[in-house]
Amino acid sequence: MADDGFWSRLYGRPYLLLTLSPLFWAGNTVASRLAVGEVSPMALTTYRWSGVLLLLVLIARRPIVADWAVMRGRLPYMLAMGALGFTSFNAFFYIAAHFTSAVNIGIIQGALPGLVFVFAYLIAGTRAGSGQLAGMTTTLLGVGVIAVKGDASTLASLDLNAGDLMMLGACVVYALYTVLLPRRPKIAGISFFAGLSVAAFLTSLPFLAVEIAIGQYVAPTPFGWLVVAYCAVFPSVISQIFFVRGVELVGPGRAGVFINLIPVFASILAVLVLGESFRAYHALALALVLGGIFWAEWSKRREAVA
Repeated sequence: MADDGFWSRLYGRPYLLLTLSPLFWAGNTVASRLAVGEVSPMALTTYRWSGVLLLLVLIARRPIVADWAVMRGRLPYMLAMGALGFTSFNAFFYIAAHFTSAVNIGIIQGALPGLVFVFAYLIAGTRAGSGQLAGMTTTLLGVGVIAVKGDASTLASLDLNAGDLMMLGACVVYALYTVLLPRRPKIAGISFFAGLSVAAFLTSLPFLAVEIAIGQYVAPTPFGWLVVAYCAVFPSVISQIFFVRGVELVGPGRAGVFINLIPVFASILAVLVLGESFRAYHALALALVLGGIFWAEWSKRREAVA
């Protein structure tokens, strides 16, 4: 009874839910660094999504079964979306963690809104106002500061960090996935998430096979399994449930602002948990990324009111 009361109270507090969601997503950034040497990237990706599937079958079997026929009719779309948003994004993400810091990964994630605007224009013809374009440019400039470590001379020597570039690639993949989401089948959200998790598990298997074939597979250590469990439970399932509930309570516009906390939380966790350095160029990059996001959002709302 006490547990029921706790969850009921938690489920009725939108701002707490919307704060915990980006905190858990930011935790995935730290987990990606903790996984290095404990479990290989594709093993982590495959085992993560198999764990997610197990959880979803336990908590949401009925709607998944009810919507399965619809998802099967959209099989190419489901496979492509699972491969893009879940498999490819996480593969880039976890490989990037072998070459760059969690602080960098977290801040580069802030480029996502700007990249979504770019793909929305290229694919759907969505127009952006001058304020939004300025905000997007500012955000990408912040990512550029990270890529060159605050030193423009890095561009001349092309001495760019492979991990930073891979993380930017992860953001490109996820932005494309986001723009294609409106084409999803009209089914329950939990069913769609389950379908994509199946697709992610299946499409990760060839990459896992390659990882094994080239001798890069690292079987999870006991600590590696803890990382897998965290990634399967918190950033995959609980964050999604909390965020969807938050959107239900306060609307997508107000809820969406909380996503901007991911690079902030990721930077804080990287320093506190991993002991990473937070340098002046990180502060500049974070200010540019967050400033660009808020500039774009403010301009969008202002133009909508006008």
